[in-house]
Amino acid sequence: MLNPRFFKKFTYFIIGAFLLYTVILIVPIVLSFAYSFTNWDGYSKQIDFVGLKNYIRIFQSEAMMAALGNSFVFCFFNAVIITALAIPLSLVFHAGFRIRNFLRSAFFFASVPSVLIIGYIFQLFFGPTKNGVLNALLGNLGIEPVKWLSKGLLPMVSIIIANVWRLTGWHACIYLARLQGISEEYYEAAKIDGASGFAIFRYVTFPLLAPAMTISMMLIIIDGLKIYALPYALTGGGPGYRTTFMTQLIIQTGIGEKMVGKSSAMAVVFFAVILVVAVIQLRVSRKREENLC
Repeated sequence: MLNPRFFKKFTYFIIGAFLLYTVILIVPIVLSFAYSFTNWDGYSKQIDFVGLKNYIRIFQSEAMMAALGNSFVFCFFNAVIITALAIPLSLVFHAGFRIRNFLRSAFFFASVPSVLIIGYIFQLFFGPTKNGVLNALLGNLGIEPVKWLSKGLLPMVSIIIANVWRLTGWHACIYLARLQGISEEYYEAAKIDGASGFAIFRYVTFPLLAPAMTISMMLIIIDGLKIYALPYALTGGGPGYRTTFMTQLIIQTGIGEKMVGKSSAMAVVFFAVILVVAVIQLRVSRKREENLC
């Protein structure tokens, strides 16, 4: 039988966690949805109901469409590149050589510092003048300085590179955890059948990494869609709207322009988009797991 005192304390714990979750997450979501139908500026006591005007305005907004597109482009390339690098890197981490623990720590450390700090570090790295680290290296090769953070597609490419550097080691550790759980019997059976190293990876390792890939892809997509600090530190959202992401536009509209109603409508739409993308990704990944395993 359960101890009554334990059951009572456990009940209090669950109630406290639920109330905290409600205050921090549920209440803001409900309020954002309510404010999205108003013209509230975030300060005045007067709140007027405007119906669907905010939603109509945001879908007619060039900034909104650009930010939404940028978020999807950033998210897609991050998912592809990080996954393509993290899986081979996890195989290196899993190999039996002496410095593997050092490599694990070194690559994982990139995800430890604040994202804002990493953004400022890469701002120095991609500096547009000859003093920028990358341009200094190119200068030694006789190449003129490149405007990495302000010319064409280079700002978006620079942000993607910085984010890939930040997260690849972390996601490699996710795959490493899965690799360590794969039974050696699979590999022994494949070797007995005469399978090559590539065949073992293709038909044994890669299919068995499917559950880890589901988790990794979900985390990459969610992180990519809600990213704010890294592009803000590198480019501030410019030039124009080329590196403006949804999170930055929502904050800028609500706090900078004092249009809480409009920013709430953006937040509601973006929340719905993230939910749809997450559900589709999860279903596709689960189906892939079933097919491969």
